Amino acid sequence: MQTRTGALPAFTLLALCSQQAHAGGIMLYEIGTDNAGLANAGAAARAQGPSTIASNPAGLSYLPGTQITAGLQVLYGNLKFDRDADTNVPGSGSGNALDPIPGGSFFISHELDDHWSVGFGQYADFGLAVNYDNDWSGRYFAQNASLGGLSFVPSVAYRFNDQWSVGLGVKAMYGMLQAQTAIDRSPFGFTDRTDGQFKYKDQDWGFGANVGVIYAPQPGTRIGLTYTSQVDLDFEDRLDVKGDGRLLERVNNTNTELDMKVPQTVTLSLFQQLDRQWALLASVNWQDWSEFGDIAVQVDTTAAGSQSTTVDAHFKDTWHLSLGAQYQATEQWLWNVGVAYDSSAVSDSNRTVTVPMAESWRFATGATYALDKDTDVNLSWAMIWIGDMPVDQTRNVSGNRISGQFDSAWIQAVTGNMTWRF
Repeated sequence: MQTRTGALPAFTLLALCSQQAHAGGIMLYEIGTDNAGLANAGAAARAQGPSTIASNPAGLSYLPGTQITAGLQVLYGNLKFDRDADTNVPGSGSGNALDPIPGGSFFISHELDDHWSVGFGQYADFGLAVNYDNDWSGRYFAQNASLGGLSFVPSVAYRFNDQWSVGLGVKAMYGMLQAQTAIDRSPFGFTDRTDGQFKYKDQDWGFGANVGVIYAPQPGTRIGLTYTSQVDLDFEDRLDVKGDGRLLERVNNTNTELDMKVPQTVTLSLFQQLDRQWALLASVNWQDWSEFGDIAVQVDTTAAGSQSTTVDAHFKDTWHLSLGAQYQATEQWLWNVGVAYDSSAVSDSNRTVTVPMAESWRFATGATYALDKDTDVNLSWAMIWIGDMPVDQTRNVSGNRISGQFDSAWIQAVTGNMTWRF
């Protein structure tokens, strides 16, 4: 037997609202660069370092010589579920489903001549993970799961003149997916048997492109537009089902394919230098999450049998708006600050404990210190506030129900990086 679905949206939260930590879905803005301290404001127009490869490859044409940026970061947060009286599955509380997640990135750029520049970027800009207590009341919907995408992006940029630049990056994404969920072997309390469990794990490569343009109508003003194409990840594994009895034999070792689409995105950004000290930045971003909406591999049981079903998560496209500022306090110190809003990829009625996403606000700041004219150190921090997220979810076959809400959910990112110029 084979199960095939259209997409598997991150058994994870966010969607990080990655990087973003919530970006409306699970695309991440925070990837170990100074962009974290601006809440993504001006990302497609700044062109202030080789990490522009991730936001707009056309920005490579603004970087002289050879430059290298390497960064590290950690994501951590609070995602706890408070069940209410409508929950009909006994068990413990969820615990904090967000374990600290380390990450890193690497970028290099090189100016070939007055027109051509090349570069390479490696970063994780997609995915997150949830890890609930194994015996919690929602264990028949999710116990733990992780979905991640690691991107490798060789890039090239061409500068026509002082006003126009274009860039292209070819993206190779290594996708990793694993999930673990309990199976109710005593539906409706007819018997007294311990839970079963299924596991799913696979990796795959997907390919896409980043295309961007920067227009500078006058010195100090840059307008950037970038498009990131869809990336298809096709996961395939045989379900590893644990538990005695014939009810689970039908789905054990089932070859299951999950075709997931990492959404296409469009970003429009502005960078405006006001004077020697102040600059203003802004971004508008669209993400095509409506193509990323089915959840597969749900093993449900009744007293008579078991089945694997597919659930439509009813995803919708998301929008991002961010505003930021830079202040050059001294020759050595540059201060960044930003605020951003991301719409939700799911409505309140369609939210699940598997993908507990909602609209989010991001508040960020950071500082860059110039050790000398060729070396910078940056430290950035971002708080992503998601707030309360009600959930009322019922399994169609067994009738298992989890009801309540995630209280005051939030994610924070701490990022540090260095840039060297040669």
